[in-house]
Amino acid sequence: MGAGHAHPLYLDRAGRVHRLAPEVKIVAVLLFTIVVVVTPPTRFWAFAGYALLIAVLAATARVPAFWLLKRATIELPFVLLAVVLPFAGHGERVEWLGLSLSIEGLHGAWNIFAKGTLGVLASLLLAATTTMRDLILGLDRLRVPSVFTQIATFMLRYIDVLADDARRMRIARLSRGYDPRFLWQVKAFAVGVGSLFLRSYERGERVYLAMVSRGYTGRLPQPAHDRAPARQWAMSAALPLASAGIAVAAAVLT
Repeated sequence: MGAGHAHPLYLDRAGRVHRLAPEVKIVAVLLFTIVVVVTPPTRFWAFAGYALLIAVLAATARVPAFWLLKRATIELPFVLLAVVLPFAGHGERVEWLGLSLSIEGLHGAWNIFAKGTLGVLASLLLAATTTMRDLILGLDRLRVPSVFTQIATFMLRYIDVLADDARRMRIARLSRGYDPRFLWQVKAFAVGVGSLFLRSYERGERVYLAMVSRGYTGRLPQPAHDRAPARQWAMSAALPLASAGIAVAAAVLT
């Protein structure tokens, strides 16, 4: 897999977070997300503490706040769903600006918004500080089944090739006067999709046979340093431990 296949969410910074081994970052974000998810929605100041942790981590990783907020808009469909809950919820209700809102629905909306936003921001920070190649390498080091990591590796390697094939086929259709405007004119597009699938399948077979003939046994070669040092594990533990401390403090003080 070529080193040039960096995903668009990665920010090339010379920071301490970027230099951490990918597996320690994956585990840290996973544990942080678990702590956030299990926190009851009524412990409001705990979520403020989690947001502060995200802000500190973003500043340490030199990831701009506007960059994070702009890409966090991916959760907007879920936010729109959360807006409906206070009106559609059951149970005790309160009046606000002439509107009758369900308390249970308000808690549900807050639960979706707060936990979803924190999870998205944590995932964006992971993506911003880790290349796609390193993410797959980290999953492999964490003993994720090799069938998943190998499929992801080849998908990453050949996604640009497939995109170029699709672009060339589209240009070829347009150069022959293909300009679909109605549903019954999509035959050429459907034929193109089928042709692209067959071409990709045949290419995959050829690549696999070439790899097997060169000694491929189902696992790609690993870098020489296969384990993250204990110091990096200790550094990455700061995020989940701090979030767990906030959760415990919120439970005690509530």
